[in-house]
Parts: sequence; C-alpha cells; structure tokens
Amino acid sequence: MNKVLLFNPRSGEFKHRIPNALMNIAASIEGKFDWVIVDGNRETDPYKKITDYLKTGEYKYLGFTVMPGPQVKQSVPFSKQIKEQFPGTVMIWGGYFPTSHYKVILESGYVDFIVNGPGDNAFPRLLDALENEKPYELIKNLIFKFDGKIVKTIKEDLLEQDTLPSLPYNKLNDLYPIREYLGKTYLGKKTVAYHSSIGCPFTCSFCAVVPTYEARWKAKSAQHVYDDIKYIKDKWGADAIEFHDNNFFVSEKRTIEFAKLILPEKMKWWGMARIDTMAKFKDSTLELLRDAGCTMIFFGAESGSNEILKQMDKGGTQTGEQIIAFAKRLRQYNITPEYSFVLGTPAPTPEEVMKQIDFEINFIKKIKSVNPKTEIVLYTYSPVPTEGSELFERVLAQGFSFPKTLEDWTNPKWENFDLRKNPLTPWLTPEMINKIKNFETVLNGYYPTAADIRMSTLKRNAIRFFAAIRYKTNFYWKPYELKALQIWWKYRQPEIEGF
Repeated sequence: MNKVLLFNPRSGEFKHRIPNALMNIAASIEGKFDWVIVDGNRETDPYKKITDYLKTGEYKYLGFTVMPGPQVKQSVPFSKQIKEQFPGTVMIWGGYFPTSHYKVILESGYVDFIVNGPGDNAFPRLLDALENEKPYELIKNLIFKFDGKIVKTIKEDLLEQDTLPSLPYNKLNDLYPIREYLGKTYLGKKTVAYHSSIGCPFTCSFCAVVPTYEARWKAKSAQHVYDDIKYIKDKWGADAIEFHDNNFFVSEKRTIEFAKLILPEKMKWWGMARIDTMAKFKDSTLELLRDAGCTMIFFGAESGSNEILKQMDKGGTQTGEQIIAFAKRLRQYNITPEYSFVLGTPAPTPEEVMKQIDFEINFIKKIKSVNPKTEIVLYTYSPVPTEGSELFERVLAQGFSFPKTLEDWTNPKWENFDLRKNPLTPWLTPEMINKIKNFETVLNGYYPTAADIRMSTLKRNAIRFFAAIRYKTNFYWKPYELKALQIWWKYRQPEIEGF
C-alpha cells in the first residue's frame, strides 16, 4: 500500500508550533496508511526532505496544509516541482487558502484535490478510493476537476470532536521532538499550541473561517481538552497554552468546566472570543478565568462604528459602546483584552474612507484611556471571497481582483496582502495607508505590546518617551525615529508572528 507524506509549509521565523491541522489528518489515517510529517518550520531544506522520501518510491499521496501568507510561498513552488519530478504522485491541499481560492489552484494543473473544510473523513476516504480505484465523486468536502470542470461535493456536517481519534503525539515526537515545539512566550517558558474546537457560529463577511465552516462550531468537551493538555504537561513539561480555536469561548458552560479543571495545574493560557459573547459571562466566570490562568483573550473588535460593523456582517449584538465597556470591565479582573481592528473598509468616496480611518484612530485611543493594557492589533481591510457577501460584491465593483494564476500568489505583495498589511485595494490611497501605518508605529511606540518578551523595561521606557509627544498631540506623520527603534530592537507584532 502506498504511503502518505504530510507537509506543513513554513509559517514563521521565530517560534514553531505543533502542526495540529496535519496531526488531525495523521490521526484520521493512523492504522490505515503509513504516514510521515515534514515540518517546514523544523527543516533547513524541507524540499530535500520531501524528495528524499519520494525517491524511495513508497510515497504516492501528499497532503499540504496551506494557510494564507507565508505557507503559500513554499506550497506553490514545491507542489509544482514535485509534479514535474514525480508525476505519479497525488497532490492534495487543505486549509483556508485552498478553500477560498480553489479555482486558481485547480487551474494550475499541479494540485489534484482540495479538501474543502475538515478532512477527518474526506482525506482517508479519498485515499481509500484512489488506492482501490473506487469512485470518489460522492465523498463530501472535496473539490476537484473532472472533464475540465470544477466539481464541489456537498459539505459534511461537523463531527463530534470527542469521537475523533487521539492525536499521534508520540509518533510526531519520533519525527520532531515535542519539547522543541513548546516555545518561550509571553505566557510561559514552554507554551503548547492546541485546538479545542473548530469553526465559529457567526458569518462575518471579512473572515476566511466563514467559507470553510459556514457558521458552524463543534468543540471537544472540557474534560477531553484537559486530559490532552495534562498529558502534554506531564510528558513534555508544557507550562502554558495557546488555544488556536477560531472561537474558544462560545460556551460559557464549557469554559467554566475547563477553567475548574485546569486551575490546579497553574498554567497560563490565551484564546479567541467575541466581545458580545463574553460580555454576557457572569462576573463569577471572569473571576474564575483569572484564577485559572486565563491571561489574555483575543477579540475581533474590528470597528467602533456600528454602521461599519453592520456592513461587515459582524452578526451578534456587538456595538462600539460595548467594545469600550468590556475593555473597562476586564481591567478589574486583570485579564488583558487583545482587540483587533480592520481599517480601510470600502466607502462610496475617498473622503468617507479617510473619515472612517480617523474615526477608528480616535476610537482606539478612547479604549486605551479606559484600559491602557488593552493590546491593539491593526489590520487594513483585505477582501475575502465570501460568496454572496454584499461587502465582497462592493469590493469587486470598486475594481479589486485576485491574482489570475497560482504563481502570482507567491509575489511578496500578495503575501503581505494575506497578512493584511498591504491590501492592494483600489479605494485605499497611499495617503490612507501611510496614515494607518504611521498611527500603528506611534501606538506601538507609546504602548509597546506586552507579548514581546524580548523588549526590556529600558527599551519600553525609551521608545515610549520618544512616542509620547506624537501620541498626545495626534502627530503621526513620518515617525522615522520610532520605526528605526522598532527595526533596531526587532519589535515583534503579534498579528504577524504571534507572541
């Protein structure tokens, strides 16, 4: 039986995390197909590592997990070269990027199948069909070309997460020592990355999660999550947790159950949430979270304008007033809110776009006034191809278009697009982009992120001193002295590299 090679393309320059997406796929085929993982973050020459496996003639199936941004940079040339050098292989991509951009990927000719969403059933069933020459057209969660046309099979209901097989940590440890995945972060010396749920029950029109999960959410039980974390702590010494769920705090009941279980372990942890969801949590729950080690929570604030929140189809009940009130509320529990904002959403005129940017800048400063410890993450609006979205239709009408070939996505400007730092959108002028970036530089100078553990107190005080006049007088123009210090001290932005 042919073997399977799973590839995790390089995603960061500093800290590497357990490749949980591939570990789920590996678990789905454990005992059915022999497999290996090649981690591009852990290899100096990942392509050589891949081809060394392929030269044995034992590996026919390749599964690539592809997130937008840096992972595209390796996935595209590697896939193309593999198909040229090993034409008998079957190339299968999964992840947010192929789900959103399946047409240009399949038109490239060197990706054979796309797993459209969770692959826990789709991946092993596809391999079984290919290996035994059985039809695969009715397998759910697949996208492929047939007779020159692109075929999308129907989506599968999300599976109960507790029923899925355990992740093969011990086998990964044989390939890459788990201890080297437990990096030093703002949270702890040995931080483990973990997924406790998949999806999100909301339909924000700017979010890549929506096309993948279609407003659905499924979670592991609190006990299951605790058992996994406890195992990794006891065996490899993990002392902190990053929950990479799209929305960890959907259920207050599950959150309470987990907090009570993890409390005796004295581990600090971080996760993602919605403000309007957690604003409903009881005071006793927030107290418990603080005592149980919850140190920071990431929230998609997106905008202080209720009109723009509606335009984004943010859903729920979130308002600008609520964003400020909740930041103030979390201050008393010593839990740091990490708020992301999206600046530069499309508007009928350039004047209105600039007015929106100015509004958001002033709104962010209001948040800082009620809770100075609030972490602010700034993005410029980058279109997401959410089919049927009114916002995306407006984006197209204003002249925006995605790359026409897969190779074009490897251009550095499109990598920056996926990091939401260079949106390439026709309604944003250089003046607007500069205003956003300059404010971000001054903001990060006056309030350096606590998540950058390399910044000493001396450096923080120094850069804050230089930024103070600019921040207090709203003078953001050409902050070259702050940019120089940030480059010199290698200031790390959480939205790009994490903690």
